[in-house]
Amino acid sequence: MNIAQNVEQVRLRIVQACARVGRDPGEVTLVAVAKTFPPEAIREAAEAGIRDVGENRVQEASAKFQVLGRDVTWHLVGHLQMNKVKKALEIFDWIHSVDSLRLAEEISRRAERVGREVDVLVEVNVSGEPSKFGVRPSELHRLIEQVVRLPHLRLRGLMTIAPLVDDPEKARPYFAALRELRDQLLRSGVADHLPHLSMGMTDDFEVAVEEGATMVRIGRAIFGERG
Repeated sequence: MNIAQNVEQVRLRIVQACARVGRDPGEVTLVAVAKTFPPEAIREAAEAGIRDVGENRVQEASAKFQVLGRDVTWHLVGHLQMNKVKKALEIFDWIHSVDSLRLAEEISRRAERVGREVDVLVEVNVSGEPSKFGVRPSELHRLIEQVVRLPHLRLRGLMTIAPLVDDPEKARPYFAALRELRDQLLRSGVADHLPHLSMGMTDDFEVAVEEGATMVRIGRAIFGERG
């Protein structure tokens, strides 16, 4: 199948997952993660209706941004290093991977300098895997308290990456946990609006949608295997 057919298939699977739990598919944004794929692949996806593109690395995204510009909405879904924040703000509309106060403060400071607001998500390491980035659930409330006060940041929700598992059902508890963490934050009053849960990738996105994902980050199922 080509990219357009892949996009159609993924959208159908999102619709079916929503139907199983009584959700509106319009609540779910499909972010096509294009790491290692060229601008031509992104353009093909855009012609198939993709409006949101995810990248893992600032440097790689920069080269593609030179070609595609603002034809799509750019999402940084990989870890953001402090020394890349300035460049990231030239490209990305969304940053999914805020995982410390220090990083949030740097984004806020840089955003103020260029006079823009940045949509951000706080990354949570729900699984507790040492290899993963993200704030620990036990430290989330405190970080959210601090991030909501920072100017030029629009805190829009939470992000997580589930462990690699052989059965998508095994990822379900991690997605449910992120949703519950979001709901706890809303109940506590620390934040009054956290509409987005960025969770679910090619191998587990249907389960993520069933558990409340509003953004799914899909690479392989759209662009194929990476070289």
